[in-house]
Amino acid sequence: MTVSRSEILSLVNELPDEIEVEELIYRLYLREKLAAAETDIAAGRTISTEELKAQAGSWQR
Repeated sequence: MTVSRSEILSLVNELPDEIEVEELIYRLYLREKLAAAETDIAAGRTISTEELKAQAGSWQR
């Protein structure tokens, strides 16, 4: 996934004056995952709560 320079600058402008590198990396990672989730939702790639419960029930042995 690509990110525009303006999106990165917006993220950086929201950060505190000092931040750990790991926190910055985490926030970039989280931003990417949220954008992917929004894309999936817009494309209708979701499941209902009932479907999730049925799938999770099959994981138990």
